[in-house]
Amino acid sequence: MKLIAEAIENIEYICEENDGNKNYKIRGIFMQGDIKNRNGRVYPMEVLTKEVKNYNRKFVSENRAYGELGHPEGPTVNLERVSHLVTELYPEGKNIMGEARILGTPMGEIVKTLMDEGAKLGVSSRGMGSLDERDGAKYVRNDFYLAAAADIVADPSAPSAFVQGIMEGKEWVWNHGSLVEAHVAEVKRSFDVKKRQRQANEAALAFAKFLKKL
Repeated sequence: MKLIAEAIENIEYICEENDGNKNYKIRGIFMQGDIKNRNGRVYPMEVLTKEVKNYNRKFVSENRAYGELGHPEGPTVNLERVSHLVTELYPEGKNIMGEARILGTPMGEIVKTLMDEGAKLGVSSRGMGSLDERDGAKYVRNDFYLAAAADIVADPSAPSAFVQGIMEGKEWVWNHGSLVEAHVAEVKRSFDVKKRQRQANEAALAFAKFLKKL
């Protein structure tokens, strides 16, 4: 499986003031289906809809649909870099719409300052999946897994080289319920095999010693 990310530029900033406290949010299109994007990929809408339903059940409804500031290099969420919490995610036409609340974390405070200063930010979805190449495009298969509905990025219009070189250049596999780089998983499998072989040899030696004592 590949780690794939897609950026969206047009995000609405919201700052609501209540009793002197400011609440910051972002809202807009988080993902798009059935169109070829600038990275040459197509996300079938039925694939997105199915995975958004899973993401809502596992993460949004449990208040743990976290997003990070910047372009993470892996599929897992780094809590030290969390800046916001996705509170809504739903299909609307060929788009997946979303809303996120900016948190009071160190990275969240950076986002708030950037918003106050008028910085242009975007969001980038992050997921795992395999691809079918046909008709000049890469179609995301039904095994697509949404890792983060939206990371906040400062360069939404030009992440393709970074994504291609850093993210998509790695293979990821499921290992006992966790996503790990393929070569790491292979090393672990090799270690486990050697460990089992050693244990088998030790058991055989112990049994041989037992037989000699009879």
